[in-house]
Amino acid sequence: MECIVKGLKLHYQCHGEGEPILLLHGFYPDHRLMAGCMEPVLHENGYKRIYLDLPGMGQSESASWLKSADEMLEIVLAFIERLLPGEDFLLAGESYGGYLARGIVRRLEKRVTGLFLLCPCIVAQSERRTLPPHAVLRRDAALLAQLPPEDMPGYAAMAVVQSKETWRRYEKEVLPGLKLADADFLKRFEVQGYAFSFPVDQGVRYQKPTLILTGRQDDCVGYQDAWQLLEQYPRATFAVLDRAGHNAQIEQPELFNALLKEWLARVQEGQLDI
Repeated sequence: MECIVKGLKLHYQCHGEGEPILLLHGFYPDHRLMAGCMEPVLHENGYKRIYLDLPGMGQSESASWLKSADEMLEIVLAFIERLLPGEDFLLAGESYGGYLARGIVRRLEKRVTGLFLLCPCIVAQSERRTLPPHAVLRRDAALLAQLPPEDMPGYAAMAVVQSKETWRRYEKEVLPGLKLADADFLKRFEVQGYAFSFPVDQGVRYQKPTLILTGRQDDCVGYQDAWQLLEQYPRATFAVLDRAGHNAQIEQPELFNALLKEWLARVQEGQLDI
């Protein structure tokens, strides 16, 4: 599906009926990253799932005038008003999508009925992040030797658990978006305005059920910086998964599914109490 927002053609997928949930992927991949891990749980629970390709990623257009996170946030907010005018909704964001999700909560706090941050980018400036050392806890040299040479380095750099299953999911859920991304646009964007111009968490006191899920071996955004969010999110479950890097949803699928289901149960419980 497509819609025009601020002159940009944005691609998205919408599945199901019921309470809406907006799902935002990270920097460079596309909607398949979120659909791959969320659909197995969400399709059974009566939600209207909206998967957006962010500008310059997937099948969504980029633009030379789009140079900052502030502008990126305004585009996502306008997309929300186009598809969900005045409606309440659940919100899930991975990595940079989690960064944008916190901007959405800042602007639309009363309408966001629950928040899920998956391996979220907390500190936009990479040199200021608290990161663990790179680690591979399960190696599979035979697997790496069989992979396409153009794809192997990216997978190997991210995979804490090297296995046929994590490669299968990376190939299906992550790699297609990486290949579609407008790399020139994203490189310029990363230099010019990856970070918000304002302190995104300042003054936030989000009182709805929240899940913050991180990987202990995530050397991309880390896990320690996310701990500082807890005062702003008093209903947050904070999970640090061992044997998991920046693709924690792929490397720890059973724990991911269990925590996702528990978050949804807390959201539903809160709605019954109103």
